[in-house]
Amino acid sequence: MERFEGDLSHLWKLGEMKPLHRLTWDWWWWLVMLRHPTDPTISRQLMVLWSTKDTPAIDVSGLEWKGGRPLIDEEGGYSVPGMVAAWWFDGEKMWEPIVRTPVQMAAIHSRHSLWPKKTSTEPIDGSGAVIPICERDLSMGLRDDGSSFWLHLEADEKMIEQGSSKKFDLEMTPWTKPMSTARWAHKEYAAGMGYDILRLHGAKVNGEIDGEKVEGTAYFQKVCVQAPSPPWYWGMLHTNDGSYFDWFMPHLSPTITAKDDRPWKLRDTPHIAISPAGLFHDAQRERSEKFEKVQVQKIPGERCEGGDGNYPDAPLPVFEVKMWNGRTTIHLRAEAVSRAHWTFDQPTRGRMTSHLTYNEYPLKVTKMRIKDELGVRTLKDYEWITGNGEHAWGILH
Repeated sequence: MERFEGDLSHLWKLGEMKPLHRLTWDWWWWLVMLRHPTDPTISRQLMVLWSTKDTPAIDVSGLEWKGGRPLIDEEGGYSVPGMVAAWWFDGEKMWEPIVRTPVQMAAIHSRHSLWPKKTSTEPIDGSGAVIPICERDLSMGLRDDGSSFWLHLEADEKMIEQGSSKKFDLEMTPWTKPMSTARWAHKEYAAGMGYDILRLHGAKVNGEIDGEKVEGTAYFQKVCVQAPSPPWYWGMLHTNDGSYFDWFMPHLSPTITAKDDRPWKLRDTPHIAISPAGLFHDAQRERSEKFEKVQVQKIPGERCEGGDGNYPDAPLPVFEVKMWNGRTTIHLRAEAVSRAHWTFDQPTRGRMTSHLTYNEYPLKVTKMRIKDELGVRTLKDYEWITGNGEHAWGILH
């Protein structure tokens, strides 16, 4: 592929649904997974979030942030009261947050008069950028010809002083058609609630971190959510041959009442799945399969969060996942090797506060079995597998 394909026209648009106060939340999200220099079973990972929320105030992991509503100019450019947030797992230590910066941002498409015109070629629909207005370069965007995204990030000074990496300069290029073709989904419920989501399931990554050459893969989402979300499990995997797996299980659980980030509550295990879904872009069979039957079980693993975690002695989870349809059954076991998490506490009606804890786990896949009409495949059929899993509890409203 020479460029990213699919419907990218929504990439830099906000407010396509009528905003709902305290509920509307927009973000751009990159998850980057880089080859580990010595251990092919795990990856170094960087997550970056550019977000804005229609709320008078919200506490983000101990930092009070006053949100707001984006403003749009006559050319379709946006002035966005937002935040850039990121974590970095260097293969051994989790640095979180490596960036947590409230900042005014500009989100503009490439036909805007403020966009630098470098060539006479007409830019594609979807080229543009989100540009935080600050002294550091925290920008991300899609080039005029759609051939690549860039991601620039500079760590917060406090984290640099503690020994974290400082500067990330990354370039994301197309991988395969199933991976690098944008998919847009929209759904509205009652009272104006609903969501928009644009996904790129995979891209190749090359770049530098503090001058060190790096390479790997990445996953992208651009999302607008304006509805309370129940707890969920989500995860995704990339493989060396260009295959992709994901699973998503929103669920009803006693953890919906949780008010803190402490893992392994007594109410952590039981859940009732709500519309689970899975996807497998199978590069070897040259087909994509969807799954409506999905099971996710979370159990304590042998690894612990360690000294860089909020709860050093807390076990990191292991996710047992099963997905099946009429043709293919997938069993996998993925162990978390570290934990990043964000807490959100938002004042709501009646002087109450709603809470959400959002956990992200770099994964190590230790078991896999794929059975279909052509045979059985296991971990031995892949040179490497990399991925990330999520578990969120509480409910923000």
